Amino acid sequence: MDGNLTPNDLSHVVDADKAHIWHHLIQHKPFETKDPNVIVEGKGMRVWNQAGKEHIDGVSGGVWTVNVGYGRESIAKAVYDQLVKINFFAGSAGSVPGALFAEKLIAKMPGLSRVYYCNSGSEANEKAFKMIRQIAHKRYGGTKHKILYRDRDYHGTTISCLSAGGQDERGAQYGPYTPGFVRVPHCLEYRAADQGAPTENYGEWAADQIEQVILREGPDTVGGLCLEPVTAGGGVITPPQGYWDRVQEICRKYDILLHIDEVVCGVGRTGTWFGYQQYGVQPDLVTMAKGVASGYAAIACLVTTEEVFAMFKDNADDPLNYFRDISTFGGCTAGPAAAIENLRIIEDEDLLGNCTRMGEYMLGKLGELQDKHAVIGQVRGKGLFLGAELVSDRDTRTPAPEKMVQAVVADCMGQGVIIGATNRSVPGYNNTLCFSPALIAKKDDLDQIVDAVDGALTRVFG
Repeated sequence: MDGNLTPNDLSHVVDADKAHIWHHLIQHKPFETKDPNVIVEGKGMRVWNQAGKEHIDGVSGGVWTVNVGYGRESIAKAVYDQLVKINFFAGSAGSVPGALFAEKLIAKMPGLSRVYYCNSGSEANEKAFKMIRQIAHKRYGGTKHKILYRDRDYHGTTISCLSAGGQDERGAQYGPYTPGFVRVPHCLEYRAADQGAPTENYGEWAADQIEQVILREGPDTVGGLCLEPVTAGGGVITPPQGYWDRVQEICRKYDILLHIDEVVCGVGRTGTWFGYQQYGVQPDLVTMAKGVASGYAAIACLVTTEEVFAMFKDNADDPLNYFRDISTFGGCTAGPAAAIENLRIIEDEDLLGNCTRMGEYMLGKLGELQDKHAVIGQVRGKGLFLGAELVSDRDTRTPAPEKMVQAVVADCMGQGVIIGATNRSVPGYNNTLCFSPALIAKKDDLDQIVDAVDGALTRVFG
């Protein structure tokens, strides 16, 4: 832990935090009698709090972000060098790191060609929604404006992103919502019985449910379909066999733009550069944020095909015929500078390969826990993005109570291991433990995480 901070310094920091900080996703009433957790330092896969306690981070910064681990001096230096040269200029002009990162990024995304910079995943998804809506007006007289989204998927915190969110508890109390967003069913095969789905060819069946929604709404009114490649906060849901092929076919059949939200899965999390590349999909729009610079600087991107880009310049004489949008901090140069070095690290250290190998190892270790603990109904995931769904009864697949799932998370934290879980998101189904360790993880790191979960399950569920 940082030796430059004295106990008095840290005490002052904690007092200032309690007096002035409004933390994310936390009820603050308990802080009237206890201190918040202040993370002081990080190195590799480990972080230290104000008390000097070491934790191994099994969720890459709490929200699936720090893909290359903490303490990367080369990224910090790249950001420093760029900031003293030029820190910002509006995105109506270009920048050296912006152009060079875009070139490197597009080289990893065959079939796509254009990068629009912004500063958060929510904002990137808003941009995609705006493009789809503007195309509806330009090409279809405004009729083809509806955007489909999937139950249990999550796309951000703005009102329109919540309007496209399949996690009802995330959106509770924030309505009324933006009109024109329509939900389609989830594709969690483990919960197929809840949907009245067939036992065979579930993936195709789940995709066909999307077509049924399109036909109900009217194909001439649907302009976009927004999906996560692997559903993240809704339970780490990997798509079943046949699903993505059928989804792609449906989008082409009805001239619907396919928007893949890679905010969580993008830049290595599943073992390929992007999650959609695991499934042979060719999207029209791709959004990304968290892992793009591993949290060393704020950056998000919306990437499109050249065909989508061309729709905004096909009539230059029309004063409204361009994407009339701005992201102020999309003009910051720190983000692309950090992202370039982030890509170099992933390539030079073969972190995609490590993600695949360690993901298979951890999936196997979680499978061993499933054999030991009846409370684990299913383990699933791709790469170093894994989940374990907890149930009260394996036969009925009754979800374990959210309070007990959170008790497992708390027990692990007490052991110095940080894991995640679905919480206050999907009513009745906040029962999945979530794991997304950094792509640098080694077997010993993963063993420590799994061992902590083993002990926690024993103590919480017996």
